Amino acid sequence: SSTLVTAGVYLLIRFNMILNENLCLFLLLISTLTMFMAGLGANFEFDLKKIIALSTLSQLGLMMSILSMGNYKLAFFHLLTHALFKALLFMCAGAIIHNLSDTQDIRFMGNLMVHMPLTCICLNISNLALCGMPFLAGFYSKDLILEVVSMDFVNIFIFLLFFISTGLTVCYSFRLCYYSITGDFNFYSLHSLNDEGWIMLKSMLLMLMFVIFSGSMLMWLIFPTPVMICLPLELKMLALFVSFIGAWLGYEMAKFSLSWVSNSLKFYSYSYFFGIMWFMPNISTFSMNYVPLVLSFNFYKSFDQGWNEYFGGQGMYKNLKNSSLLIQFLQNNNMKIYLILIILWVIILFLILLV
Repeated sequence: SSTLVTAGVYLLIRFNMILNENLCLFLLLISTLTMFMAGLGANFEFDLKKIIALSTLSQLGLMMSILSMGNYKLAFFHLLTHALFKALLFMCAGAIIHNLSDTQDIRFMGNLMVHMPLTCICLNISNLALCGMPFLAGFYSKDLILEVVSMDFVNIFIFLLFFISTGLTVCYSFRLCYYSITGDFNFYSLHSLNDEGWIMLKSMLLMLMFVIFSGSMLMWLIFPTPVMICLPLELKMLALFVSFIGAWLGYEMAKFSLSWVSNSLKFYSYSYFFGIMWFMPNISTFSMNYVPLVLSFNFYKSFDQGWNEYFGGQGMYKNLKNSSLLIQFLQNNNMKIYLILIILWVIILFLILLV
């Protein structure tokens, strides 16, 4: 996810000089909305892999938006740091899913810190890097992007979307932490949770070193001269403030237990709308698939399981079977067959004589 999905972003970074002004404005709008949509959708999701995939989509939106503002170096910097901490996040998630007997639902997790301490440490640190925790890999690129956006001439809509999306990122990350790492243990009493997979752990601990140290290293490599940031204290602290609000909201969302489901039906349509990525599957996938699928189903019912059964293979098989049964019966040399044939022969002879 961290490398293959971002290939398109990398191509756009390489071809940044051909993006004209109108295209950049359109790209900026689409990418910030994508960032917001993915961050919002991840807060309604209970599938561990889906949460991480939506988080990747959100970070792609961040890269694309800063690229469309013309800052291709920053986009590339964030692409590299994101690849590091997201790869670690996926490895931790894979180890957890494997240990929980292929369970992806985060509601079944909880208190994993006791059972899988090293994996949870890696997961926690990569989550904090994703949130932009100071002095981890994600902080150097993400905070710089937000400060460049604050200094740039952007309208209030784009500016708000940027910071709200940052808050949402922290929100779903902390929600994931509260659901999986802390809280009550929600898995089976008989389980095989352990932290003994040293093949995975060696790789994860190596990646952890990169997540902690590579942000500053890459910054020294990519930007030989420091980036000049001149902001008032309020704007400087805004990212941190938004992150704290997001963390608090994540904590509040994680307190919703299973009994809350019946209460959530009051605004079911809203949660359905936000959770299904703003009806994107309905627009793109289902609308394209519906007609051919219904058509093929009708063909299948009327031909494969309909007339073709009677006139095709099954019908021929039935006719052959019946006729062969008759011939087999005639060839059995039964006495009654001979008697019936003699009676028929006598009747025919009598009729001929009468004529």
